[in-house]
Amino acid sequence: MPYTPSGFFCDRLIRERRGVPPEKSLFEDDSFQATVESLGFKELGHKSSKVKNIVWKRPKEICDNPQFIVGGASRTDICQGDLGDCWLLAAIACLTLNEKLLYRVVPHEQSYSENYAGIFHFQFWRYGDWVDVVIDDRIPTVNNQLVFTKSAERNEFWSALLEKAYAKLHGSYEALKGGNTTEAMEDFTGGVTEFYEMKEAPKELYKIMKKALDRGSLMGCSIDSLVPARFETRTVTGLVKGHAYSVTAVDECRPSQTKDDNSKEWATLPKAEKEKLQHQNAEDGEFWMSFEDFKKNYTKIEICNLTPDALEDDKIHKWTVSVNEGRWVRGCSAGGCRNYPDTFWTNPQYRLRLLEEDDDSEEGEVGCTFVVSLMQKNRRKERKLGANLFTIGFSIYEVPKEMHGNKQHMQKDFFLLNQSKARCKSFINLREVTQRFRLSPGEYVIVPSTYEPHQEGEFILRVFSEKRNTSEEIENRIEADHPVPAPASAGEESEEDQQFRSIFQEIAGDEMEITANELQNVLNRVITKHKDMNTEGFSLESCRSMIALMDMDGTGRLNLQEFRHLWNKIKQWQGIFKHYNADQSGSINSYEMRNAVNDAGFRLNNQLYDIITMRYANENMNIDFDSFISCLVRLEAMFRAFQAFDQDGDGTIRLSVLEWLQLTMYA
Repeated sequence: MPYTPSGFFCDRLIRERRGVPPEKSLFEDDSFQATVESLGFKELGHKSSKVKNIVWKRPKEICDNPQFIVGGASRTDICQGDLGDCWLLAAIACLTLNEKLLYRVVPHEQSYSENYAGIFHFQFWRYGDWVDVVIDDRIPTVNNQLVFTKSAERNEFWSALLEKAYAKLHGSYEALKGGNTTEAMEDFTGGVTEFYEMKEAPKELYKIMKKALDRGSLMGCSIDSLVPARFETRTVTGLVKGHAYSVTAVDECRPSQTKDDNSKEWATLPKAEKEKLQHQNAEDGEFWMSFEDFKKNYTKIEICNLTPDALEDDKIHKWTVSVNEGRWVRGCSAGGCRNYPDTFWTNPQYRLRLLEEDDDSEEGEVGCTFVVSLMQKNRRKERKLGANLFTIGFSIYEVPKEMHGNKQHMQKDFFLLNQSKARCKSFINLREVTQRFRLSPGEYVIVPSTYEPHQEGEFILRVFSEKRNTSEEIENRIEADHPVPAPASAGEESEEDQQFRSIFQEIAGDEMEITANELQNVLNRVITKHKDMNTEGFSLESCRSMIALMDMDGTGRLNLQEFRHLWNKIKQWQGIFKHYNADQSGSINSYEMRNAVNDAGFRLNNQLYDIITMRYANENMNIDFDSFISCLVRLEAMFRAFQAFDQDGDGTIRLSVLEWLQLTMYA
């Protein structure tokens, strides 16, 4: 996405938002104001003593001759302030190593001289799209010093403004406290990240790191802190546990260098070697260390690849990427992991088709290489509401050949009878879980999930492959069977049918038609004979819906034939309800409702199951018999009405306002 030159950008926005020429007024961002709310919600919230001395100032109020960038953006422009966002700063440091990437995130034709209007903009990758974030240049200060990120050059402000834009993206500065370097790396590039634990790292790790940096990948590392109380404490070597470091270069020389710029080993290097490594005896936060020391001291390395083939070989590949957005909905599609077989199958499902094998590798392996990335959305932004990262993961199942091309949602039995073909190494509470696989060409089902069921949130699922692939959410085709049980003949009437006819005649009288109130009376007198239903009976509103469904002649009443038709349907649906009400609790849970609706002859998609759960389930995600029947009556009625309007059978209809209101008000 190209950046917009600052002059035109600022002028246009000021005119639109302020209605005055830019030279008359400096931009003030109404959507991220210079207030406590933009600072935070807890440690930087209204009740915090940390914020009482903070004053928001523009750079021209802080120093003489402020500049956006001084002498080019570099990693020394990023100095951490009083905010635990070292993970973000490490990613920014990596970003400065790739000018092309840097200037997409930080459009550089912005300044404090030409066309200055107090407005700046930055660009971030946000769950599949590049978004432009506009801010004013008011920055938190104490005693005329920047509180958060600053540059080593007192009059340089690009890094502080970038941090502010990123804070706006997530709702506040405090939302940036604590994180994983890869999160920001991906927001700067749209890339995909792979992790290596040092204790499990491949033998060719040095080659992987060298190749990755040569190809523009961003790289970070850290030392795990097992005891929270000792978070960000120094080791005996001077490295900091829990701190995020960026890896800016790898190179070879002899003898191997150590981490300390003042180490005696530097004296043994020829001048040419020192120049190659750009050695400077300065305390600037950057240092060299031997590769052996690196592996010994750090516990984890993370590499954000601009393309997933960055670590594979020296060939240039064009990878295929599929992006799918989805959500887990409590009571409907938040089924949890495989440990919960009764609900796991209700999770969103994505059909993956691997169409071509990779080119043969050196080992002669065959198959399709692909990377699956599952990322949960907006959890950092919702921290002020108490949201934390879910523990997430995914499983991959092979689709039997006889089911290829079948886009139906896989049911519970499939997962009970089949083991996963592949899965992520572990469920983890990170924003993203990513893993590389190699499988034979064919069809597969990817099931992303939270570890626990009933956890509601949004996610994005990306699949990268060297060769062609297709990835799409499995959505059932919306349709209805409309099974209509034939009315029983007089000779086949059961004792229940005879009682039912007698009750109907008693209530209907000579007209032999019943109203909604009378229908309620009839049904509840019959249903009370079924002690296992544990129901309080049908509501008047349910009975009105039933009359609307069966009232073929538009009288607002049901005759004996219409009522018998309704009664046969209710008996059929009652049997389905009993099947899923095995514990005789008088209700079925919202996950079982999906199967019950299917058994009743209706094929729906996830969005409609979500609606049914919201409309008919109680706070415990259970649906009683009355609500169950009301739901099926409404489905039957709406399908029937749609088909009446869909004269050409193409699955679309056009309604006037009158027709729409007639349809929805009477249903």
